[in-house]
Amino acid sequence: MNSPNIAFGKTIADLRQAAQISQEELAERAAIHRTYVSQIERGLKSPTIFMLFKLAAALNTTPSKILKQVEIRADAV
Repeated sequence: MNSPNIAFGKTIADLRQAAQISQEELAERAAIHRTYVSQIERGLKSPTIFMLFKLAAALNTTPSKILKQVEIRADAV
């Protein structure tokens, strides 16, 4: 099992890259600091539910879709 923080970070990074936006652009869209995006993507931060919703909106997806990907990634060996 992978760390949920690592799985969440990789999921956010994948979604951001698929949207072809930088960490800075994601941070601007979510109204957060760019370094916080970096820390999330590296699995150093454990975002709140509120932050999950902000990131989902900034990535044009839903929190449930993000969590589904995190769950799959976290369960992968």
